[in-house]
Amino acid sequence: MSGQSTTRTVPGSGGSGTARSGRTGQVLSNVAVALGLVLFLGGFAWGAVVYLPYTVPTTSMAPTIDAGERVLAERVDGGEVRRGDVVVFRDATWSNAPMVKRVVAVGGDTVSCCDNGKLTVNGKEIDEPYLPDDPMARSAVFPEVTVPKGRLFLLGDERSGSVDSTAHLTDAASGTVARDAVQARVDAVVWPMDGMLAKPAGFQALGPLSTPGPLPSMLAVVVGGAVLVLAGAAYGPLAKRAAASRARRATGSTGGR
Repeated sequence: MSGQSTTRTVPGSGGSGTARSGRTGQVLSNVAVALGLVLFLGGFAWGAVVYLPYTVPTTSMAPTIDAGERVLAERVDGGEVRRGDVVVFRDATWSNAPMVKRVVAVGGDTVSCCDNGKLTVNGKEIDEPYLPDDPMARSAVFPEVTVPKGRLFLLGDERSGSVDSTAHLTDAASGTVARDAVQARVDAVVWPMDGMLAKPAGFQALGPLSTPGPLPSMLAVVVGGAVLVLAGAAYGPLAKRAAASRARRATGSTGGR
């Protein structure tokens, strides 16, 4: 029996173990792709339900939002609106189209401008760092107005050129808008990608501010889903390449005996 060789396979190793590992990897890959698609599409569906996209047509909210920029506004009830919020609203006496302005006073507040160059609400001067640097663009002098219950007083951040509450002071409601006219609250500028609006901290002394919507969480869900889809889809080609590499090494080892 000299000259003959016998090849034995150690139980639990070699081809059968590799095959089981490959099947497990493929199952995990399929699960990752399926879960990733659910997260990816679910994130967009979530956004479509919660947010309203809107293109701002004028410079009245500059420099916070410039003309032609696209925003995402969270659909909210008018009762949830607080001082400092940038809102999308529609009022028939103002315009038939949706408008974007900043809420500077709510029902029961007194508001005027401008002592020491600053907006005054309930006797407190409001720090507004989001206004333009140009003093002329910041000016919107108007006498004290008491906002009726259930209504809002709104200004553009570009005060000198904004058609806002100051342009409607002679109206029956003294330039105010009903809370239920609000359709949504702006969370972020998404085109160009300027991100979330800055917190209007100057109004914090007058009461609690609004909490931003779930946009960051939605983005995390969409990105996480995309990563899972790509990782799962990449498993097949990578596994085949690894198997081919092992086969070449095995062939080379056998040929060298």
